[in-house]
Amino acid sequence: MRPGGALLALLPSLLLLLLLRLLWCPADAPARARIAVEERREATHGTPAALRTLRSPATAAPRATNSTCLNEKSLQLTEKCKNLQYGLESFSNKTKGYSENDYLQIITDIQSCPWKPQAEEYANFRAKLASCCDAVQNFVVSQNNTPVGTNMSYEVESKKEIPIKENIFHMFPVSQPFVDYPYNQCAVVGNGGILNKSLCGAEIDKSDFVFRCNLPPITGDVSKDVGSKTNLVTINPSIITLKYGNLKEKKALFLEDIATYGDAFLLLPAFSFRANTGTSFKVYHTLEESKARQKVLFFHPKYLKHLALFWRTKGVTAYRLSTGLMITSVAVELCENVKLYGFWPFSKTVEDTPVSHHYYDNMPPKRGFHQMPKEYSQILQLHVKGILKLQFSKCEVA
Repeated sequence: MRPGGALLALLPSLLLLLLLRLLWCPADAPARARIAVEERREATHGTPAALRTLRSPATAAPRATNSTCLNEKSLQLTEKCKNLQYGLESFSNKTKGYSENDYLQIITDIQSCPWKPQAEEYANFRAKLASCCDAVQNFVVSQNNTPVGTNMSYEVESKKEIPIKENIFHMFPVSQPFVDYPYNQCAVVGNGGILNKSLCGAEIDKSDFVFRCNLPPITGDVSKDVGSKTNLVTINPSIITLKYGNLKEKKALFLEDIATYGDAFLLLPAFSFRANTGTSFKVYHTLEESKARQKVLFFHPKYLKHLALFWRTKGVTAYRLSTGLMITSVAVELCENVKLYGFWPFSKTVEDTPVSHHYYDNMPPKRGFHQMPKEYSQILQLHVKGILKLQFSKCEVA
């Protein structure tokens, strides 16, 4: 037989198989053609391997079998979603060279994957957090974990200490105040502009425990997007100084604003920097004097220090963690199910619509203070692994 004769003899059979394949799954053919073109283009332009893994809709196409097209597409999706999980880990280690558009492409891929909770992944991650940080016992300063006479080191200015005398000790709750721990469904509400027109308010308010950050507005028209229920809200001391005049001439405005949070706990980082201490204590005394319903809590500096070390091992090496990542970490330990809303550090949606930085203003954070892309890639990993759920778009309204 001539060289290549065997191949020529098989050609009619191969063509027949290909024709049957196209007849069996005709809608699949254009998609496969696009995939092939994309892969050739990426190979030519040298897209980073981690990003190729994340963008690739599947690995090698499954061979034709007796299974239906539906099963085949399901297998492709499963494979693609597995690749996302592995690829995100590589991606998070090399975020410096990746643009906002790269992130948005990855999020588009993630949104095409069905999300479901993974109990084992959740238990493992929760155990690691508990081992390093133990939010259940150490998240806030209490009389149990900080007795009178303690010389407490500051979180960031760690060489500086504050002696815990009786007058300070009496500001602390006797023990951790989260009596219904573990909560079933928790919502951590960030302040991203992605919440505008999201209609997520009703869903957020159905949660058993709602965390919010930095005294965001929750009344009026915004409540349909962000909800109004609040169990704990953080306060950055700089807000007290800049917005409320250090509680001198604007004390009445402050009390009026915090009344909108009902019986929520107000959480301040009194022992992160020495400059925070006086302002945080002033908030405590202002509420006590006015017999306000809200109770003041202080982040434990040791908890925050250990938490920063935990995330540093995962590549988040910024000067300080964002409040959003701190509270997300707390929620994973205190809750059985965690859902994040309003976490969106990008200037536009995946549909290319511009987004303001916050849902109530467009003020970006201080440059170099936080490491938002690194943090967000970690949160994306938690979502893909089924540890928590990120709400990327509008909520479904019943």
